[in-house]
Amino acid sequence: MRADELLRIRERYDAEMRRGAQPDAEGARVERVGAVVRQTAPGAGGNTVLWSDLGEEDADAEIAAQLAHFAGRGGPRGFEWKLYAHDRPADLGQRLRAAGLVPEPAETLMVARAADLAGPPVEPPEGITLRVVTDAAGVDLMEQVHAGAFGRRSPHIAEQVLSLLTHRPGTIAAVLAMAGDTPVSAARMEMPPGASFAGLWGGGTLPQWRGRGIYRLLVAHRARIAAARGIPYLQVDASEDSRPILERLGFGVLGVTTPYVWTAP
Repeated sequence: MRADELLRIRERYDAEMRRGAQPDAEGARVERVGAVVRQTAPGAGGNTVLWSDLGEEDADAEIAAQLAHFAGRGGPRGFEWKLYAHDRPADLGQRLRAAGLVPEPAETLMVARAADLAGPPVEPPEGITLRVVTDAAGVDLMEQVHAGAFGRRSPHIAEQVLSLLTHRPGTIAAVLAMAGDTPVSAARMEMPPGASFAGLWGGGTLPQWRGRGIYRLLVAHRARIAAARGIPYLQVDASEDSRPILERLGFGVLGVTTPYVWTAP
């Protein structure tokens, strides 16, 4: 993709997926408060600042206001401020750190046209079959895979996935790669109603099964679903491990995003 096209797509992404974000879980609420768009969620889902347009004079006060909002809700989870490299002011990351938020590893925001990746079905590697996830048993297997792939369990994500499968099944597609009865890779795709972007999340493969084309297989599987629904773009927050694979598949870079996390004391 050309640089000017990527810039237009990024503007569309900001408008739809950040300023116009939709709740990602039952009971979650997205609201614009001044120059900030945030999601407040019970149980499943995440407490997140999704977008901001701050000036040098008001940035610290807005950060303090979000801290007060989420701290006032109680509970141990806190919230995440999802900072994009093109957000203002330029030193917003430093201000978030000064306010007590901790940066997690940066990820690359990448995008591709769903139709470009939705060709004929990719032949699975030998011994691999795909299993569509529709229930709690499948979600449990996904969490097992991610614990092995990423070195940690994420029960709140498993809760969120199960909530979407139960209450909003048309907004999520989850899939496992199976070697016989053993799950070796897992991924999901979230499709907010009416949005131009389908988000690819959680693509993780057990270390001993990497390098065999399974990640590419799961991307192609989800691309066909998105294209069949008329969703123009696939979006990924890519780790350093997945970025080179996605670039080879044709994904372009929209920018860099860093999650800043505050945990209630």
